[in-house]
Amino acid sequence: MKKRYNKISVLIVLILMGFGLSSPAAAQNIKPAENNDFYDNVPFKELPFDSIEIAGEVTSPGRFQLKGLPLHQVMVREAVLNGTQTKFIGAYVYQGYSLFDILKDQILAKKNKDQFSSPIDLMIIIENKKGEKVIFSWGEVFYPTVLHRQIIGVKVAPIIPSSTGETWPLPANPKIVAANDLFSERNLDSPIKITVKSFPLAMATEKGKKPLYSPQIKIYIKSEEKGSLDKLPPNLLILNLPAVFFGRGQGFHGVNYFQGVPLRLLLEKYLGSQPINYRSAHLVIIGDDGYRAVYTASEIFNRNDNEETIIYDRGQENGGRFSLFSIGDFFSDRAVKAIKEIRFIE
Repeated sequence: MKKRYNKISVLIVLILMGFGLSSPAAAQNIKPAENNDFYDNVPFKELPFDSIEIAGEVTSPGRFQLKGLPLHQVMVREAVLNGTQTKFIGAYVYQGYSLFDILKDQILAKKNKDQFSSPIDLMIIIENKKGEKVIFSWGEVFYPTVLHRQIIGVKVAPIIPSSTGETWPLPANPKIVAANDLFSERNLDSPIKITVKSFPLAMATEKGKKPLYSPQIKIYIKSEEKGSLDKLPPNLLILNLPAVFFGRGQGFHGVNYFQGVPLRLLLEKYLGSQPINYRSAHLVIIGDDGYRAVYTASEIFNRNDNEETIIYDRGQENGGRFSLFSIGDFFSDRAVKAIKEIRFIE
């Protein structure tokens, strides 16, 4: 019986071939069997894009060809702010070139290298044809646990709900896609230029300073001192975050628990009622020794992954009083100790 079924199977295949159903062209017209991938139900639309200008504090500025870079895939639920309301644009799957891959071979030429050699005070400014700009920090591109979350989308498809069948208009042009953002304010259409820039505030650093200590944090909003912090407010949410602490240079620092309050909640009372500019607002956290790290406002206030950055109290020990810890970072380099200033810049 087994041999008989094999002969019948071969006969069926030969008949189908006679009708042309086994040819590649015919196979493409047959809907594939359902699988467990919710993001491949609709063909991708191409958004052609072949190069971008790179400028700023790099040794080889100029046109950068994207051909040969790998494509990375992200899924986003795009919504933007419209005054006090939000507007849902659509749910999409994008494939594109990551900022990580575009910038990873760029040799830095930091203007403030003599003061501070680390790249964690760098900003990545992206501009489009209209002159609109969005900012990413070097840290959010190169230091997180999950990489390739900021891409230039060159392929797009809608993610269609299975029950309603509702779909969304597709973008017409390539765009920057910030997949970790709650509101898609940094999803910039038609990017043409990437500029790498150090945080412009000049300040000296004192490596190995002892004692390393600041009793309070001064808060600056748009260059104006708005207050200071000498203890954590008791009415704010307390988080206890475990971490295998690992630095890019010094390696393993131990398994620690960081107990503190979210930086976004701490700063809200100083920011007032004005909406935050998620596109280009950013912060610099400065330690007593001049060590500093740049974060974008979207990293702190506009995340969709709940990976908080917290301020915790180290007490009187060396490196106290207040320190920063970002649970989304793989490396500990942006965990500034003995914070003396937080500057919020529009």
